[in-house]
Amino acid sequence: MKAYILLMLTALFYAGNLVVGKPVTSEIPPIFLSFIRYIISLLVVLPIGLREFNQHRSLFVKEWKAIIGLSVTGIVLFNIFVYTALQYTSAINAGIMEASTPVFTLLLSIILLKESVQRRQFIGIAISLIGVVLIVTKGSLAIITGLEFNRGDIFMLAAMISWSFYSILIRQHMWKFPAYGVLMALFIVSLVLFTPMLALEWDQIKTISWSPSIIAGVLYLGIFPSLLALIAFNIGVRELGPTRASVFLNLVPVFTLIGAVVFLNEKATWLQIAGTALVISGVWITNKMQSKKVALQN
Repeated sequence: MKAYILLMLTALFYAGNLVVGKPVTSEIPPIFLSFIRYIISLLVVLPIGLREFNQHRSLFVKEWKAIIGLSVTGIVLFNIFVYTALQYTSAINAGIMEASTPVFTLLLSIILLKESVQRRQFIGIAISLIGVVLIVTKGSLAIITGLEFNRGDIFMLAAMISWSFYSILIRQHMWKFPAYGVLMALFIVSLVLFTPMLALEWDQIKTISWSPSIIAGVLYLGIFPSLLALIAFNIGVRELGPTRASVFLNLVPVFTLIGAVVFLNEKATWLQIAGTALVISGVWITNKMQSKKVALQN
């Protein structure tokens, strides 16, 4: 029961990243928001992370390419794309598309890692992609033929692709590192990469109005989706296994939809609800097939 609760909290915190991030991005530009978010995360994880880093210093030096790759894909590009997307698209749309990330990860695994795939997995991929296409095109052929897509939806697609590369790197490298030491290393490298990019937003940074609600939102983004969600998810994976735990992430668009309607006064359309159902169904079919494959191997 503890694992189930923690995994539900994980989905809730990730949904909060979109619901809270939506109004915050109207005041704080995406690069600077990502920068201060991970300063907060670094300060929280530093006491434990520094000890683990010092104990495995030679490992981090040896695996520096993996650390940079994880930082670029999972923190720098992903967060810039997500927060840029929220400036132009709804939190509901972002949540629906984020739920389809496992499908894009599988597609990249097939292309890059030559993983085998079964017919039902292809069906799951197709169903999820149809859901994403419905959201991006709003069901309109005119948008497709005229190439007049919402730029926020396109940035969200870019974020998913970036996170899919990150997921592949996690599978290949994350097991090598201590849990908190690697987070500290990723946060530091990401902050170094963010720093020169801040010049692009300098004029916007100078005009930020630091209201209590904006400060509270930034603190939430720096602590809950960045750290607590990751810790909760890791415990859930340890207790239930990665396949069963990942199913709970299908709750992200559900929680995002509820939060956006309640707190942001966004209106959920039948098209969005249909897209959510298709994305979740496709991911469920894909995960189910992967679960059977793992069970047969064991």
